[in-house]
Amino acid sequence: MNRNRNALKNGIHDGFPIALGYFAVAFSLGIVARNAGLNPFQGFLSSILNHASAGEYAEFTVIMANAPYFEMAFVILVTNIRYLLMSCALSQKFSPDTSLFHRLLVGFGITDEIFGISIARAGSLNPCYNYGAMAIALPSWAAGTAMGIIAGNILPTAAVSALSVALYGMFLAVIIPAAHTDKIVGGVVTASFLVSFLVSKIPSLAALSDSLKISFLTILISGIAAFFFPVKEDPEDASLPNENQEVAAQ
Repeated sequence: MNRNRNALKNGIHDGFPIALGYFAVAFSLGIVARNAGLNPFQGFLSSILNHASAGEYAEFTVIMANAPYFEMAFVILVTNIRYLLMSCALSQKFSPDTSLFHRLLVGFGITDEIFGISIARAGSLNPCYNYGAMAIALPSWAAGTAMGIIAGNILPTAAVSALSVALYGMFLAVIIPAAHTDKIVGGVVTASFLVSFLVSKIPSLAALSDSLKISFLTILISGIAAFFFPVKEDPEDASLPNENQEVAAQ
């Protein structure tokens, strides 16, 4: 029980800066939601169920176009498809006896940043860690959307967008330590930046969504890296205590 409590506290601690960044980004998203005709409660509900800015921007665009529900579902599926890959990767961090309930609940709360801090943790992953991060980050995302709708266009868009710089800072905080520790990771990260930039300049791929491009590049680059630079299991990891033992049986 103490192990679960500590994992929950660590998740809240690591999720706090994510929550701050989410609030700023979701605030500008709320202005778009207001233009689509959503009230604060509808915006809050949308963001608590859809945790991706790109997915929600696509959602609000479809709403403004008066498109059918099927088209909205398809657009959100394509835009957020990368989270399927993240969930599959993160599932490898759990103990084999972790229940399906915990896996589904953690998968529901996957975002780019929560995935980043979760996958970077050493040893097996306790679902309570994700619950802690989700408990503070996701409500902040939803509250930011609602507040953005309330504020409307009172604040200049440029001022709100400037606040989102904190989100990029969080990405750097996740990437830099791992790249500094492992040169192969640093090389893969650098290659990902370069390849993503080159792909964005190819006219024939302009029709594809950013999420679809990211998903394709993730599979391609990670597959190549895994083939040429397989991760060798550290013998010391086998002696680490399994922090899922208490939560897996629940």
